[in-house]
Amino acid sequence: MLEKRVIIIGGGPAGIFAALELLRLGQKNILILEKGVSTKKRTCPQKEKGVKCCHCDPCSIVCGFGGAGAFSDGKLTLTSDFGGVLEEYRTREDVQQLIDYIDKIYLSFGATPIVYGENKETIKKLKDKAARAELKLLPARIRHLGTEKCYEILCCMQEHLAKEVTIKTGVAVKEILVKEGIVKGVKTLSGETYPADYVICGPGREGSEWFYQETLRLGLKGTTNPVDIGIRVEVPEAVMSEISEAVYEAKLIYYSRLFGDRVRTFCVNPRGEVVIENNNGLITVNGHSYAEKKTDNTNFALLVSKSFTEPFKEPIAYGKYIASLANMLGGGVLVQRLGDLRLGRRSTKERIRRGLVKPSLDNATPGDLSLVLPYRHLASLLEMLEALDKIFPGVNSQHTLLYGVEVKFYSFRLSLSLDLETEVKNLFAVGDGAGITRGLAQASASGVMAARGVGRTRLRG
Repeated sequence: MLEKRVIIIGGGPAGIFAALELLRLGQKNILILEKGVSTKKRTCPQKEKGVKCCHCDPCSIVCGFGGAGAFSDGKLTLTSDFGGVLEEYRTREDVQQLIDYIDKIYLSFGATPIVYGENKETIKKLKDKAARAELKLLPARIRHLGTEKCYEILCCMQEHLAKEVTIKTGVAVKEILVKEGIVKGVKTLSGETYPADYVICGPGREGSEWFYQETLRLGLKGTTNPVDIGIRVEVPEAVMSEISEAVYEAKLIYYSRLFGDRVRTFCVNPRGEVVIENNNGLITVNGHSYAEKKTDNTNFALLVSKSFTEPFKEPIAYGKYIASLANMLGGGVLVQRLGDLRLGRRSTKERIRRGLVKPSLDNATPGDLSLVLPYRHLASLLEMLEALDKIFPGVNSQHTLLYGVEVKFYSFRLSLSLDLETEVKNLFAVGDGAGITRGLAQASASGVMAARGVGRTRLRG
């Protein structure tokens, strides 16, 4: 009897850990389909040659084996409190055990043993300080891999998997094949058909819109997640050194007074750099932080979470529309001094040159973010900066740089079983692209959950 085949769509953290766990469970016939290139072939012309974004298709920053995480800051958030919604499928204790489990695997592939956020006394002082500024600090233990170390670890994982798993890069999936409510395989953009007994779909944020369209075609039920739209803030490293040294990443929540919208910090990069991402031709901003290479600045995202009600059902399209306005005005990412924004004028190269913060991203176009961001979002972001300034004096400075826009595309979540199986039998959905995780640790854990779900269905025959 032939070994049943498992196809994994997407070679990001969720897909990688699904494959690792399937191998541990004895599954042999595994195929990973990744639309980008292999990890070692992922290069970005703007970083290698210092040129403007070449609009590579697909973009190697967000696509390729390793997922967007291959070039990310590489932070493992070792808590179940945030980074996803896996606690809706498992108990808090179970999710924490999964995170501890994947953490050990990262360590076995070379992750640093250093963990931030374990000094309870310091964290207590920071939480009290934040509370006085109407901010809520969510403490977390964080293992920082660094962009270059994260890349090395993912290269090692690919080499390890390639010994027993078939990995096809440069292969984009067009359709998930289903017959009588049971998954049967996938069809690629080039017209090839790959049969399968099980499919684990982890398309990543970049593939979230494709997956959303597939769920509509298949008639699957789901819910609309909030869409996160905001900016990336860049300040001198000294402004945030107190909290960076204690917890590395400040997870801070604020509710705006004017609209009551939830604003949060995300992806803090101490002494890091601001980078550009290309999502199917749409240019957005992100941040990286290296273990060895350091800058004089710290950058972080400020995101406004907005939930939509009926009849609107396309938050991903809404987020892309906002980002497209920045692309229209600046040919890509816009950058503006906070002082210019408050004065109602666009920034210029000369004004930014005179500022105290030297931009770590050379290719951003000086402009006016008030022409891009909706008033509601902009007002909430400015309130958050004022609140942050009470605990990090200097954040609300006229010299602070704002880059836009930053959008997180994980805005549709399917109705899933406790094993992350969809309403289609033997079709599982994992990771950020499925709307259930928002970071490296829980994305990896979701892959393990789905793999174990496949193992349980195999035992049932």
